[in-house]
Formats: sequence, C-alpha cells, structure tokens
Amino acid sequence: MNKPIRAVSIFCMFLFLALMANVTYVQFWKSDDYNTDPRNARVAEASYSRERGQILVGDQPVATSKPSDDRYKYLRVYPEAGARMFAPVTGYLQLGSQTGIERSQNAVLTGEDPQLFVTRLVDLLKGETAQGGNVVLTLDADAQKAAFEGLRDTLGPKGEGSVVAIQPKTGRVLAMASYPSYDPNELATHDSAKASETYQALDGDDREPLLNRAIRTRLFPGSTFKLVTAAAAIESGKYHVGDDVPAGATYQPPGTTHRIGNDGRGQCSPAKIGFATAMEFSCNTTFAQLAVEVGPEKMREQAEAFGFNNSSLLDLQGQVQSVYPTGVDVPESEGGGTRELSLAETAQTGIGQNTVQATPLQMAMVTAAIANQGTLMRPYLVEQVQTAGFDVLRTTEPEVLNDHAVSARTAGELTDLLVATVESGTASPARIDDVKVAGKTGTAQRGDSLCSAGGKPPYAWFVSFAPADNAEVAVAVMIEEAPDRACGEIAGGQLGGPIAKAVMEAVLNK
Repeated sequence: MNKPIRAVSIFCMFLFLALMANVTYVQFWKSDDYNTDPRNARVAEASYSRERGQILVGDQPVATSKPSDDRYKYLRVYPEAGARMFAPVTGYLQLGSQTGIERSQNAVLTGEDPQLFVTRLVDLLKGETAQGGNVVLTLDADAQKAAFEGLRDTLGPKGEGSVVAIQPKTGRVLAMASYPSYDPNELATHDSAKASETYQALDGDDREPLLNRAIRTRLFPGSTFKLVTAAAAIESGKYHVGDDVPAGATYQPPGTTHRIGNDGRGQCSPAKIGFATAMEFSCNTTFAQLAVEVGPEKMREQAEAFGFNNSSLLDLQGQVQSVYPTGVDVPESEGGGTRELSLAETAQTGIGQNTVQATPLQMAMVTAAIANQGTLMRPYLVEQVQTAGFDVLRTTEPEVLNDHAVSARTAGELTDLLVATVESGTASPARIDDVKVAGKTGTAQRGDSLCSAGGKPPYAWFVSFAPADNAEVAVAVMIEEAPDRACGEIAGGQLGGPIAKAVMEAVLNK
C-alpha cells in the first residue's frame, strides 16, 4: 500500500473510532441525562402520547391527564379549585419543561421509574398502552387551603408571603403555600405560542408568582431566630427557663458605637429580667447579649444543628440554604481571606439580623425540632408512589436528620418560654381555645432606616406549634411584602399570627 492511501486509511480509521466513541457516549453514558432533560422535545412529545400519572392530595387529584383531540393524546390538567393553591408544589408540565413535583417525580409520573417495571411489563403483555404511576403528597388539603387563603386575604392583591407547616414527629410537610401564585393550566396548554406568552408574562412579573417562596426565598428571620439564640444559651448551661437574663433599654456590643434598642418596650428596660419576660416581649437587648456570651462558634453550631447552612428537602429541586454566617470576607487590601464574626456582628445575629438568612421551610424546621423534644426530622412531600391502579409501591419512611438539635430538656424549657409568649406576650394572636399553643413573633428590619422614618417596611414572621405538650403541627409564616398595610401594622403577631392559628386549627380539627 502506497503512502498516501495508507495515510487516508489511518485517518478514516480514526474518524470511525471517534464516531463509535461518540455513539457509545451518547447512547450509553449520557442516555439517562438526555432522557430526563425536560428540554428534550422527543421525550416531551412522548410524555403526551400516554396517560401521565396523577398527583394526589389524599384521594383527590391536584394534577391529572385527560384525553385530547389535537396532535397530542393527553392534556395535563390541574383542577381549577386548587390549581393556584397547589401550583408551587405540583409545578407544571409544559412542552420542553417541567417544574416542582412534575419534574422531581417525572420518572414515576411517566411510568419510566424502575419501581413500575412489572406494571409496564404487564401492560406490554396485554397489548395496552403503559400508564404512569401516581404520586401521593403529604399535604393536608385543609391546612393548605387555610395557609393560601390566609395569605391572600391578609396581604391583598399586591402582597407576597409564604407558609410552611410540618408534622414534627415525622417531617411530613402538611402545608407549603406561596403567594402570589399562578394557574398551571395556562402553561400546560398545547398551544405553545400561548404557553410561551403566559410564561413570559409570569416570568417578567416583579412579584415573581412562579417562585416557590417556601424554599427559594430567604430573608432576615428577625426575632423568630431568637429561638436559636435561646437554645444556644440554654444548651451552654449558663441559663435556664426560670433564670434572670441580661436586658436593658439599650445595649452597646463590644467594639461598636451602635446601640441595639427594644422599639420602646419598657418591659425590657431593667438591667435583669426573667427569661420568660425577655421572650414574651422579644427583648432585643437580651438576645443580643446572650449571643455575645455564647460566642459566634457556638451560635453557628446551634444554627447548623437546626439545619442552617445545609439542604434537607429531597422531593423538590431548588431549595436554597438558610445561612448563619461562617465568617466575614476580608478585603485584599487587608490581607484577604475570612475572619470570625466580631462580637458586635454576633450580637446582631442573635436577633436574626446581620447576614443571617432563613427560608420559611427552615424556620418551620427549627420550630418542629423544638416541638419534637429536640429531634429534627427530614421534611418530605412525597407520601407514596402508586401504580395507575392505586397499588402502593413505596411509602416514605420518616428520617431523622439530627437526633440532638437540642436536648429534650432544652426543648422543654424553650416550649415553656414559647407557651408564655402566646399566653401573655407578643404571640397572643395564635391562641386557640382549650389548646396550649407555643409561638414566637418576628419583625426584621431591612435597610438602615425604620419604616416609620421613611425606610423600607420590615419583614414579618410568625412561628408556632400545637398542642405544646404533644405537637401535631409546627408552622412558619413569612410576610415579605404587605404594601396595603401601614408601618405600624406590619408585625409578625398581627399579620402572621392569625394565619398560623388557622393552619394549626385546620390540622387539629380532624
């Protein structure tokens, strides 16, 4: 063979090997990624050629499929009565994209999950079109309705907020509401031009109706973070529920000229007050000083024991981590790197400010861990996976995330403090007749100026659980925007308390 022919032959051989390597890579190594990518048009079209499984709350579908008479065999439908209410959890199915449970449980809903192999085989032998499996959610329909309608009715058409309710002993998410919301039917239409127009309008809305605020919005938690500070103080052994704690009309942390005040609450003015009084009236000067005494390392350890700086929810994608600062960046001009929080910064974290950030899910987890005698459970949304014929293939088993977020003794002392806060303190809007309720308010300043002085309005929070001695539900309410309310009306107890009460009553009145 002459030299030119040999060179061409070798070149062709390399091309053939490269082609075989690429085919192998695409068909074997990357096949699962391509098949599960929501942008894959072939997969998307195939998903409309067979009946997709239902998403159920109890025995009621919140997402189902119905026969269609256009180019696709089935149309995804979200029953109108609860479409907006459940949309942040269910997500939507659109040609080329999926969100929420529609995405995270896509393999089950399409019937491709290995758990449904036998069902697919039986359908094949019968000559029937394979159907997707069903996903049963942990949500309590009454609690979800109370949460969503509570946000809507309290905040009005321009408000923004979220509610999460958890069953403390198991981690079952009983409610996950985000407001404002959207109608997923408008995105699931087979009219791609109309669906795209709707998506662009929703995506461009400043109020972000497509955002699931329960897991994707983190804000200053304000005074609800005082649960973490109190836990750290009690766990340190320095203080217990019956002790006096430091207070004062104002407090100047070491290393700063800035003074922390109590927004005019005279009950906090004495140099020493009872721990219960400090919690009942949410004394900033107390919890700033407790944080300084505990120190930044122990404060961080306690926050992380409750789930901060970590992700916990596996059933929905996109959860953002709640943050307790791990340090402060040092400018390059000063040597670079990071340093530990100063005592002044630590004081601010003790009252849920500085760079502490939390999602509604995270604050519900903190509350649920206290309610569960110090044991933190992993939150979950998928209760069961079923065949199309409702045979149960898998039931989720509760999982312990941390069996010692705090000791049982500390949890009991915190419960006593929070019960007193509902019975005679700022959390009184959550009282329920003949039920012992534990709760805490939070109002977090944003910006340098108070709302009353022309600054931005605060964030309002409320956390609670009931019954206090054997909790069935723990709730976190986050009010991000309440534009129709005056400055003095934006407070965790006033806005969040009634919503939390309604959610707890929905669960307890079964």
